[in-house]
Amino acid sequence: MARLTALAGGAAVALVLLALPVAAHEHPSGITDLVTPAVVRVEATAHVEITLLDHIGDLVHVERSYDVPIGVGTGTVVSPEGAIVTLTRVVKNEQDVAVYAANRIFAEHHDVKIPADFERHKLKDDLLDKHLRQCYPPKSAKATCIFEVSTDITVFPNVSPADPKGLKAELVKAGPRPDSPAVLTTSGRVIGSVGLPTAPLADKVPDQQGSPTNIAGFIGRPGPEVKETVEIAHLGKGGGAGEKGRQFADPDKKVDEPVKLGGLADRGLRGAPVIGDKDGHIIGMLIGGGKDARMIGVREINAALTKAGVTPRRGPIDTAFEAALTRYHTKYYTEAAPGFQRVLELYPGNVVAATLLKDSLAKRGGPEDQGTKKAAAPVSRSTPLWPFIVVAGVLFMAAGAGAFVLWRRRAPEEPPPDLPPPAGQRQPPLDEGSNQTVVVRRSQPFAIIPQQKQVLTTQDPPVKSQDPSVKYCTACGMRLGHAHRFCGYCGNPSET
Repeated sequence: MARLTALAGGAAVALVLLALPVAAHEHPSGITDLVTPAVVRVEATAHVEITLLDHIGDLVHVERSYDVPIGVGTGTVVSPEGAIVTLTRVVKNEQDVAVYAANRIFAEHHDVKIPADFERHKLKDDLLDKHLRQCYPPKSAKATCIFEVSTDITVFPNVSPADPKGLKAELVKAGPRPDSPAVLTTSGRVIGSVGLPTAPLADKVPDQQGSPTNIAGFIGRPGPEVKETVEIAHLGKGGGAGEKGRQFADPDKKVDEPVKLGGLADRGLRGAPVIGDKDGHIIGMLIGGGKDARMIGVREINAALTKAGVTPRRGPIDTAFEAALTRYHTKYYTEAAPGFQRVLELYPGNVVAATLLKDSLAKRGGPEDQGTKKAAAPVSRSTPLWPFIVVAGVLFMAAGAGAFVLWRRRAPEEPPPDLPPPAGQRQPPLDEGSNQTVVVRRSQPFAIIPQQKQVLTTQDPPVKSQDPSVKYCTACGMRLGHAHRFCGYCGNPSET
């Protein structure tokens, strides 16, 4: 069995070594291409229905509706079903939109100057001021205004042609602070039959100061004139969680990265994914604005998803896209093109897949295509695959033959000892008893050999004359004892 195990192990090692040349060209995918198909534009608006009960004179019901912008930013899809992570301040306004609606309707109906903002104001007219204060929330028995507030969240995916209506989304779980992650889920139609493309989340944030990253997002609704914005940044010293976040800092000190990224956050990249340089996975989200932009880590993102009951996962679109992307970045354009075509079948309009497909078709069969180079290389310089297959088959046959030979050569097991005969049936041995006579007979008597004189072939000393009293057997020639009547060797009688 030891030899059989050794043969099997040798065959397995040989197969592993043969498989190495086939998988040697596999490399990680691109830095941002894994994430950008899942980046979306997020726009949130509060819709307020307000009814003013004017009873200064005759009772009059005045109805108005207002759309109050809450925020715009960037989100990332983390599950094929449409789960999206962004910042709470993008989808939830900390200010009371009912106060804004009260100021607007009072200014319009009573023709007074009240700023259209979220502050509570006073009027010089005591009666109007009383009614205005009764209009402000919270609702009371003497309230002069009735409110109905709803939030309208729309996400615009990165597709071509652009979707002007976008996808409706609902707020699943908001964070405790404006710069905490919020979780959304799409509630409307989804392009394709297998869901949305997703982005992978990293396990942790890099600890090293100065680690390079990429930040991707939209400064407007995706379209022919608005492509995703990708900006390079570097991590600074480790910071706290939540609103504190981690700072950005250029290790060469050539660019003021907090100011640069803060401007992009104000323009629409707030909540944008921060992509790690190592494997292209999301390590955090962009927060802040103005002259100070920071990053909250992937730990806070996972915590928000857990509280919302959402499990991030990759879908079939991502599997097909990542396989094609690997071929593309290793310059196997002939093999990459069908992969991107498959992605577009699963999710029509994928901008990144369409762009890479166009580039793959342009480079297919060209000097940069590694697949073409491998096919056109001389036989003497290349290593075809079939010899490895033949060798693998021979090794398998040898292992099988060795196992068969070892099995045949194994010593058979000793048969079990014969069982003793049953009691009462045992026959006594032939030599038991004291008066038995054993008769031995020979099946064929010896032929009588006539006595002849000796023939000398060498110079022997002269033979002495024989004693006449000594006799020999006439049948076998053996010397007879004195007074023996029969030969002691052959039993022939000495006297005939």
